Amino acid sequence: MTSPKKLFIKTYGCQMNVYDSERMAEALGGQGYVETKTADDADMILLNTCHIREKAAEKVYSELGRLKPLKALNPNLKIGVAGCVAQAEGAEIMRRQPAVDLVVGPQSYHRLGEMEAKVRSGQSALDTDFPEEDKFEHLKSRGAAKRAPAAFLTVQEGCDKFCAFCVVPYTRGAEVSRPATQLLEEARALVDRGVREVTLLGQNVNAYHGAGPKGDMTLANLIRELAKIDGLARIRYTTSHPNDMDDDLIAAHGEVEKLMPYLHLPVQSGSDRILKRMNRSHTAESYLKLIDRIRAVRPDILMSGDFIVGFPEETDADFEATMELVRQVRYGYAYSFKYSARPGTPAAERPLVPAEVADARLQQLQKLITQHQHDIQQSMVGRDLSVLVEKQGREAGQVVGKSEYLHAVHIEDATATIGDVAKVRIVAAKTNSLTARHV
Repeated sequence: MTSPKKLFIKTYGCQMNVYDSERMAEALGGQGYVETKTADDADMILLNTCHIREKAAEKVYSELGRLKPLKALNPNLKIGVAGCVAQAEGAEIMRRQPAVDLVVGPQSYHRLGEMEAKVRSGQSALDTDFPEEDKFEHLKSRGAAKRAPAAFLTVQEGCDKFCAFCVVPYTRGAEVSRPATQLLEEARALVDRGVREVTLLGQNVNAYHGAGPKGDMTLANLIRELAKIDGLARIRYTTSHPNDMDDDLIAAHGEVEKLMPYLHLPVQSGSDRILKRMNRSHTAESYLKLIDRIRAVRPDILMSGDFIVGFPEETDADFEATMELVRQVRYGYAYSFKYSARPGTPAAERPLVPAEVADARLQQLQKLITQHQHDIQQSMVGRDLSVLVEKQGREAGQVVGKSEYLHAVHIEDATATIGDVAKVRIVAAKTNSLTARHV
């Protein structure tokens, strides 16, 4: 009996890459691979890369340099690079690092099986096309193995917005939505494997318009259909664009019980001048009015956002406008970054704000965001929440899960088991989590 080959996948970046890594592992499962948690004993190593962060490509090359000695020890080891850096760099990866056997872009990983066969025959394999066929139609169906209670489900890929700082339209391509029937089938299969919560993923997830049995369906339509699935307790979605928050999706937050009261809605800046330079197509005022409309239908919703500071030409007044917007919204979570140029994007050729100025602004913004996060977590103390139990805690008698507001919660007197939605009372707020006891 032939021993299974071992596959190690290192995933960088967003939740969509986590989902993609799962599907790549399933695709290579058909070639006889099982996953391993260490690169040291792998027969194939895949780096599933992200191009959003600063110097993303160089970090990948550094990682490949660290992996190269493993190939010297095991000449049969195959090394592949997948994801957005693979899409952006293409054949350059193999030129700079000959130890790489396989390069595959995010739209082509359904071809991994044939690519793996090619590299096993001694050839290299490169595929960074944007194929006409739907990769999801060509992937094998999800396996029957038990799953964790929370899972990701990619419903939409690509972006047509062309923000001046962003590489996504170039690495992920144009907006494409998966058919609703396909998504409902995959969601039911996940529930059959133990999943209680799905997070719908997309670069612009609220731009979803997928084919349905009676015509195109919006994200709100899809959420309402998913809510009908027995056993599915919770629905979330990320990441959204303010311009795609339509009336029906806003209404769904007040009408669909399974849709959690948490919304990640990036704004990037509070300055209209900078928003225009970013090609964001919304204003600070329109964003704040949108928040008001969402909170009108779901007053307890917890908002999350993204911010870029030090964008080219950002002045002190522009930055203060961002600080004022944050004061008005009071985010429960927010991701903030110092601008760094991405080659090929419109903003990359513009003069940079001095690094020390951008650093100081980022620290000031993060201090404000952290204070709001702390205040919101403290406001949870004494409240009764529901927690989806996801794993055992580090301490005896403890389990860990997520509240409806996406807070990490440690339940100390655990009677609930993994997969349960437990009713708890919050007794303490820590830096990055809450402590609870069963009600």
